[in-house]
Amino acid sequence: MPVRFVLASASPARLKVLQAAGIQPEVIVSGVDEDGATGSPEEIALSLAQHKAQAVADRLADRAGTALVLGCDSVLDLDGVALGKPTDAEDAVRRWHRMAGRAGVLRTGHWLISTADGRQVGAVASTTVHFSRPSDAEIAAYVATGEPQRVAGAFTIDGLGGWFVDSVDGDPGTVVGLSLPLLRDLLGQLGHQVTDLWA
Repeated sequence: MPVRFVLASASPARLKVLQAAGIQPEVIVSGVDEDGATGSPEEIALSLAQHKAQAVADRLADRAGTALVLGCDSVLDLDGVALGKPTDAEDAVRRWHRMAGRAGVLRTGHWLISTADGRQVGAVASTTVHFSRPSDAEIAAYVATGEPQRVAGAFTIDGLGGWFVDSVDGDPGTVVGLSLPLLRDLLGQLGHQVTDLWA
C-alpha cells in the first residue's frame, strides 16, 4: 500500500519538484506565520520548516491512518542576514540592487514527521547562488511581474528570475525550495525508501 505523503506547503514549485520526481503528495497548507522568526538564516529556515510540519501533523492526529508530513522553508542568506519574501515591490527592488553581481546562500529547511510513531527528523540544505548584474530597467520589469514578492530572496531559478542567475554551487533543488537528495536521506532515517512513494 502506498505511503501517504503530505506536503505542508503552499509552494507550487515544491509541489512541481515532487511530482516530477514521481510523488503525488497531498497538499495541506500549514498556515504558520513566517514573520517574527529569529536566529541565523539556517536556524530560521529549519525552525519554520519544523513548525509547518508540526502544525499539519497535529491536524492529522485525529484522523485514521498514518502519513509522512514534510515541511519546508527557504531563506536567502546574504551577509549572514536572512531574507525571506520581500514585503513589497520597493523592498524587492532594494534587494536586487544589493544582490546584483554578488553571491548569496539559499538555505532550505526540511522537516519530516511520521504520524505513525511521532518520529521526526530535519536538516538544512544550502546552495550558493551567483547573481548576475541586471540593469535597473530589467530589475524594474522583473519586480513588476510580481514573481519576486512571492518567493524567498526575491528570485527564482525556475521562472523569470532564472535570467538573472549566473550559476549555482550545489543542489539546484534547494534553490527551488526542496532538495531531493536531502529528502531521500530524511526518509531513510525514518525507515522509508523513496521508491515506496512513487505514484
